Amino acid sequence: MKRKIIKIDEDKCDGCGLCIPGCPEAALQIVDTPKGKKAKLVKEIYCDGLGACLGKCPRDAITIEERDADPYNEEETIEWIKKNAPERLEEHLRHLKEHARELPQFHQHKVMGGCPGAREISWENKEETTEEKREKTPSQLRQWPVQITLISPHAPYFKNAHILICADCVPFAYADFHRDFLKGKAVLIGCPKLDDLEAYIEKFTQVFSLASPQRVTVLHMEVPCCFGLVYGVKEALKRSGKDIPFEEITISIDGKVK
Repeated sequence: MKRKIIKIDEDKCDGCGLCIPGCPEAALQIVDTPKGKKAKLVKEIYCDGLGACLGKCPRDAITIEERDADPYNEEETIEWIKKNAPERLEEHLRHLKEHARELPQFHQHKVMGGCPGAREISWENKEETTEEKREKTPSQLRQWPVQITLISPHAPYFKNAHILICADCVPFAYADFHRDFLKGKAVLIGCPKLDDLEAYIEKFTQVFSLASPQRVTVLHMEVPCCFGLVYGVKEALKRSGKDIPFEEITISIDGKVK
């Protein structure tokens, strides 16, 4: 596809590396070339073409051009950051949120196409359930409130509990949420895209420090913005200084455990 993407002029680039921290996607690296150390784009799919790195280059070696290039892939970018620069994940998610209106024309997603978190799609459930066959599932909720912004870190139901930190879209996508995930757990739900992630981290840190839970499970959707919950919990565990077993579970938009 023809799209905007960065271009690095090797004759101007001196390999100083100042562009590296300027890229929210961690898509730039300094490599050895016949002309010496130069900045290189790791993969075209990691560059969103917005040019956050441009102002960081003292030699004006980075520009934006429009050419045929592999489409930007937010899902693959998230995986790349998680594996190679996890400390940059919060910055990337903030960048994603700030530029949400600019990114959809560049985003590609193997399931949805377009912007992963906001693209409109629909499908039909082929399985039919009759009233005779359906069994009523009892609620497994055992506390209130459940919203991250509303709960108190001092709440007694968090103490020594198995805490489930859940993206608020999950129960709508996964039909057996109560039976398979909520039963026996204290739950906190929220949306890292719409709420303040730093406020989440502070709240999680307080809960972990005060309650000393037995285990923490993060349950989130496959869309990129939802990975903010994972980052937030890991950062809070680090700040709390607690050694608490941690598990991450991802749910696809069609209601399957990935």
